Amino acid sequence: MKWLVLILVFIQMTAFSQVVRVMDQNTLQPITHVLVYNKNGSEYTNDDGEAVLDKLSMPDSVFFYHSSYKDFAISHSDLVASNYRIILRERLVNMDEIVVSANRWEQNRREVAMKITSISHRENSFNNPQTTADLLASSGDVYIQKSQQGGGSPMIRGFAANRVLIVVDGVRMNNAIYRSGNLQNVISLDANSLQNAEVIFGPGSVIYGSDAIGGVMSFQTLQPVLSNSGQSNFSSEGFGRFSSVNSEQTYHLRLNAGSNRWGIASSVTYSNFDDLQMGGSGRDEYLRNSFVSRIDGQDSLLTNDSPEIQVPSGYDQWNVSQKIRYRPNLTWDVDMALHYSRTSDVPRYDRLIEFRDGAPRSAEWYYGPQKWWMNALNVRYNRLGKAFDSARLTAAFQDYEESRNDRRFGSLNLRQRIEKVKVYSLNLDMDKKLNATNSLYYGSEFVHNRIGSSGAQENIENGERELVSSRYPDDSQYSSYAAYGKLKSNLHPNHTFLAGIRYSRISLTADFDNTFFPFPFESLDIRTGALNGSLGWVYRPSDRWQINLNAASGFRAPNIDDAGKIFDSEPGNVVVPNESLKPETAYSVDLGFVKRIDDRIRLEATGFFTLLRDAMVRRDFQFNGQDSIVYDGTISQVQAVVNADEATVYGLQTAIRIMLSDQLSFRKHFSWATGEDQDGLPLRHINPFFGSAYLSYQMNKLRADISVNYNGEISNENLALTEQAKTHIYASDENGLPFSPSWFTLNLKTAYQLNDKFRLHGGIENILDKRYRPYSSGIVAGGRNFVLAIRRNF
Repeated sequence: MKWLVLILVFIQMTAFSQVVRVMDQNTLQPITHVLVYNKNGSEYTNDDGEAVLDKLSMPDSVFFYHSSYKDFAISHSDLVASNYRIILRERLVNMDEIVVSANRWEQNRREVAMKITSISHRENSFNNPQTTADLLASSGDVYIQKSQQGGGSPMIRGFAANRVLIVVDGVRMNNAIYRSGNLQNVISLDANSLQNAEVIFGPGSVIYGSDAIGGVMSFQTLQPVLSNSGQSNFSSEGFGRFSSVNSEQTYHLRLNAGSNRWGIASSVTYSNFDDLQMGGSGRDEYLRNSFVSRIDGQDSLLTNDSPEIQVPSGYDQWNVSQKIRYRPNLTWDVDMALHYSRTSDVPRYDRLIEFRDGAPRSAEWYYGPQKWWMNALNVRYNRLGKAFDSARLTAAFQDYEESRNDRRFGSLNLRQRIEKVKVYSLNLDMDKKLNATNSLYYGSEFVHNRIGSSGAQENIENGERELVSSRYPDDSQYSSYAAYGKLKSNLHPNHTFLAGIRYSRISLTADFDNTFFPFPFESLDIRTGALNGSLGWVYRPSDRWQINLNAASGFRAPNIDDAGKIFDSEPGNVVVPNESLKPETAYSVDLGFVKRIDDRIRLEATGFFTLLRDAMVRRDFQFNGQDSIVYDGTISQVQAVVNADEATVYGLQTAIRIMLSDQLSFRKHFSWATGEDQDGLPLRHINPFFGSAYLSYQMNKLRADISVNYNGEISNENLALTEQAKTHIYASDENGLPFSPSWFTLNLKTAYQLNDKFRLHGGIENILDKRYRPYSSGIVAGGRNFVLAIRRNF
C-alpha cells in the first residue's frame, strides 16, 4: 500500500513539473508575462511563453491571465491532453493596458489622465507599414503629411514639426535644427525593429521638455530576450515584402541570442521604393504630365507617357540596429544600443512640380542621404531605498546629417547646403513608492547640440566649386538643463490625482560669418528658461467607467532654426536671424471618458482646448533697414521668426470598439480639430477631420481586416495663407482657388499563420484606385496597391 501511495505522489509531482507553453491563437507566437495560477501557487511565463508548474502541486484546474488576452481556465486532465500547450485569444475590449510614456515608467492606463494611443508589435506586424510614418497613420489618431515619398510629417492636435516630440528608448530625437515646416525625420526609425509605440496627445513638457506641445511620439525598440531556463536560447525572424504601387522590395532579418545574464539582438532592414504611382480615378490636375531630363547638356521638359507615375520620387533606405544586454541579477539591468539609418538621395517632389512663367522652377531638388546614428547606454537599478525604488540612467550620442541640393531649370549651378548635428544627452529618471497610496516620479535631463553647417555651389559641366552662404551659423551650439517631478496619489480606490512640475534652462550661441552678408551683429546669445506644470484627475466610478481631466502647460524654446537661420529661401521670401526670441508656451485642458459595456463594447471620447502664447511665427522684418534684398538672384521680402502671435486650437477625438461575436469585431476612430491665430486666420497645421473604420475577422490562424480611411475637405477660406500660396499642390475649386478636397479609400488586409514558422500576409490598399492628395502634401498618395509578404520564424 505504501508503494502505491508513493507511486501516486510521484506521478502527481512529475505531472506538475511539466512546462506549459502559452501562445497567441492567431500568430502561434509565445506570450510573455502570462500569470499561470491555481489555489496552490502561481508562476509567470518567460520570454519563450513557458512556465514551470512546480508551484502548482495539486491536480487542480489551472487559470491563465494576461491583460491583453481573454481569461482562460483548464482542468488538469485537459491540460495533460493538450500536451501542455495553451492558446489564448486576444482581448479586444480592454481597459487595463500598461503604458510607459506617461511617466517614463510602467503604469496602468487606468491611472493616467492623458489620452494615449498604443501600437503593439502584434498590430505593427499585421499592418505591414512601409515606414514608421505609415505606422503612426495606421493608429487612426495621427495625421501624416508627405512632401515627398521619402517622408512623413506627423500632425497632432493642430501641431507638427518642432511642436511635436519624437522619443526613442527614452532619448529625445528632436534636435536644434528641427524646423517649423514639415519634417521627415520619423522615417529614420525602422518600423520593423519596434517593440511598441505610444502617442501622448497634448503637452508632455513636464516629463519630456521642449517641443512637447502637440504631443509626444514614444518608440520602444526590441529588447534582447534573456533565457530563464538555464539554457541559452536563439531565435530569429525574417520577412520579405513586395508592394505593387511603388515596386517596393523590403527585406528584414532579426536575430536574438540570450543566456541567463547576457543577451544580444540584431536587426537589419533594406527597402527599395521605385517612383510612386497615383490612383487612376480622380482629379486630372494631380497628374504628372511632364518632367525634366537633361539631354545633350540642356534641361529639357519631356512628356510623361504614364502621367500617374510621379517622376522622380523613388529612393531606398538601410536600417541597422544592435543591442547588447547584461542582467547579472534582479538589481541591475544594463543595455547598450546602436541604431543606424541611411537613405539614398530623396527627390523633393513638391518642389519639382512647381512652375514659374510656364517652365519648371527647378531642374533638380533633392535631399542628400539622410543619416542618423544613435548610441545609447541604459542602466537600470532596482532596489528599495530611501531615495528611490528604481533608477534609470540613460546616456546617448546622436550624429545626424542632412543636405539640400537644388538647381534651377536652365542653370548650371547646383547648390548644396549640408547640416551635421551632434547631440549629447544624459537622463536620470527615478520612481519611489512613498506609501500605499502615493508614488513619486522625478529626474533630470541634460542635452547639448553642436551644429555644423556649410554651403557650396558646383558647376555641373566643369565641376568648379565655390562657397555660398550656409543655412545656419557654423559651429553654433544649443544646450538645455532640466529637473522634473510628478506625484501620483490614489487617495481613494476610485480616484487618482496627478501633479507635475518642471523647470528647464536653455542656452543658444552662434557666431555669424559676414563673408556673404553684412550682418548687423557678430554673434547670437540667447539664455532663457521655462516653468511647466500639470494637474490630472482620474475618476473610476466602477471597473467599467473612467473619466479623465487633465490640465498641462507645454513649451518650445527657440532653437537654431528659429533664431539663427541665415537664409531659408522660398519663392519671394528670405528669413533672417532674430536674437530677441523667447519660448512659446501652450496651455491645454483635456476632458475624456472611457466606457466598457458587457466586455464587448468600449467607447472613448476626449475633448481638448489649447491656447498657444508668444507663438514663434514668420513676419515681415527688416535687414539693415531694408525690407527686401537680393538672395540667390531673386528680389525677396525679408522675414524673421518673432514672438508675435497667439493661437487657439480645440477639437474632439473618439474611438469605439465592438465585439460583434467571438470572431468578428468593429472599431472606429475619428479626429476633428479647428483653430485660428489672434487675427482670426486659419492655422497651417490644422488638418481636416479624419478617421478610419475597421471590420475585423479572426478565426484560429486567419485574420482579415476590411477598412475605410476618410478625410474631410478644407475649403479655400479655411486654408492658412501660407498654404493658399502653394497652388501647385492643391486642387482648384469652382472659383479657381486652391482647396483640399475630401477623399476616402477602401482597403483589405489579411494574414494567415501557415504553421508555427511561416506567416503569409496579403492585402489590397486603395481598392477603388482613388487619386487623392492628403492635406498639405506634395506627393499624391498611392493608387491601388497589392501587398504580399511572408514571415518566417527560425
